[in-house]
Amino acid sequence: QVQLVESGGGLVQAGGSLRLSCAASGRTFSPYPVGWFRQIPGKEREFVAVISSNGGTTYYADSVKGRFTISRDNAKSTVYLHMNSLKPEDTAVYYCAAKRTMWALPTTGTNDYDYWGQGTQVNVSS
Repeated sequence: QVQLVESGGGLVQAGGSLRLSCAASGRTFSPYPVGWFRQIPGKEREFVAVISSNGGTTYYADSVKGRFTISRDNAKSTVYLHMNSLKPEDTAVYYCAAKRTMWALPTTGTNDYDYWGQGTQVNVSS
């Protein structure tokens, strides 16, 4: 079992930046891919970014490509989402998620992930 805790959300003006953190505990973190997803009330949770176990492969949703960067520090059991040039449409609850299977491929489907954090709210004002 692994526990994930997100932090770093808040209120920012359009064009601003935030860095979200996803801290893991409960087991060795490094062999598992980790993704970031977001959700607006009344809508389905959507993929944002994912990073492979060793950090060598990343994928991004088209809507955030070029503005967001995902990274990980396995020594700290933490994955980050650096968000720049934020837009009001980025407002959502952001969740991190990890897979149960070691060395699994990094994928973009919400159903592919086994462990989820509680989420952190990001609000971008216009």
